[in-house]
Amino acid sequence: MSVIVTDQGFQPAPTQSAVTLDQIAAHQGTLDLAQTDDPALVLPYLAQLTLIRVAFPAFNDGRAFTIARRLRMAGYQGHLRAVGPVIADQYAMARRVGFDDVEIPDDLAKRQPQAQWLARADWRAHDYLARLKA
Repeated sequence: MSVIVTDQGFQPAPTQSAVTLDQIAAHQGTLDLAQTDDPALVLPYLAQLTLIRVAFPAFNDGRAFTIARRLRMAGYQGHLRAVGPVIADQYAMARRVGFDDVEIPDDLAKRQPQAQWLARADWRAHDYLARLKA
């Protein structure tokens, strides 16, 4: 099981049917991308996708941040979810690059409870450049 983290806190992750990049041509709706997938291959299908889940295999592997940013810059306006052991300290960055929410494993949610994530929910306020300009 896993937990969805949003700016409002924790909620249970729904069970969803998704396909991988190699199955995308026959599918509409939800796509699971690995951190090694090339987001350029998704561009022809963006209009048919309502949810793209991008995998974080480890908290120290930031390639999914780049994928999210590239998808948003390419015009994807659907739901974008980070999936994996993203830590609370990375939540603001995940939101800034375009993720709508983060799906974390239950064991991580126990180690980093909702309060730690909610402390970062005002992710626009945790922008060091804005603080430097103030």
